[in-house]
Amino acid sequence: MMDGAREAAGAGAPTHVAIIMDGNGRWANARGLPRTAGHRQGAEAVRRTVEAAIELGISYLTLYGFSAENWKRPATEIDDLMGLLRRYLQAELNRLHKENIRLRVIGDRTRLPKDVAQQIEDAEALTQAGHRLNLTIAISYGGRQDILAAARTLARSVAAGQMDPDAIDEVTFSAALSTASIPDPDMLIRTSGEQRISNFLLWQSAYSELVFFNKLWPDFGKEDLAEAVREFQKRDRRYGAAVGSG
Repeated sequence: MMDGAREAAGAGAPTHVAIIMDGNGRWANARGLPRTAGHRQGAEAVRRTVEAAIELGISYLTLYGFSAENWKRPATEIDDLMGLLRRYLQAELNRLHKENIRLRVIGDRTRLPKDVAQQIEDAEALTQAGHRLNLTIAISYGGRQDILAAARTLARSVAAGQMDPDAIDEVTFSAALSTASIPDPDMLIRTSGEQRISNFLLWQSAYSELVFFNKLWPDFGKEDLAEAVREFQKRDRRYGAAVGSG
């Protein structure tokens, strides 16, 4: 284990880390390369980050791969991203299964190519017993859309007489979200210097610690994740309680 990871992988490490992987396009542009080159290097950063998360003792890792708003990008770039996703699933599935990593995907699958949606379903089924790391990738995902879908689900239950509206609380609402079986993220990281959460896990990240890196995602590595964990360990998480309250 690298020295930085060894230092960070102690008591108080976050259980769940979520990452907005930003900067692939800018990385490629800065080198005079097509955006697809940035996305390919971004996939390598995903591999490094998954390995680092395991070394650091992180149990849940959620990566923002493709937002609901990303469908507005040029069709050629979307096709390239879908192709990269296909290749990632083909290349990584056996490794994830062998290393006991459970893969889940959240987001609107109805907009994905049918073969990609089937690949995702097969990957989830194959890795469902994985316990070493719970890896979630958000694809065609939006936080507002997730909240709206949960609200509609609960509204239908109320309309059908299956639920008392007064019985809906935070626990009930969380259970209707796409992340129902996943704990809320303790820390949310964003790369590329941008300091916003861009419609990612809006409900779930209400009390997440935010950490921002100026580094572009393709350059993100193990030591960067270890640095973020060390920063997390320094913070006093009070969840709204006053200083000194018991």
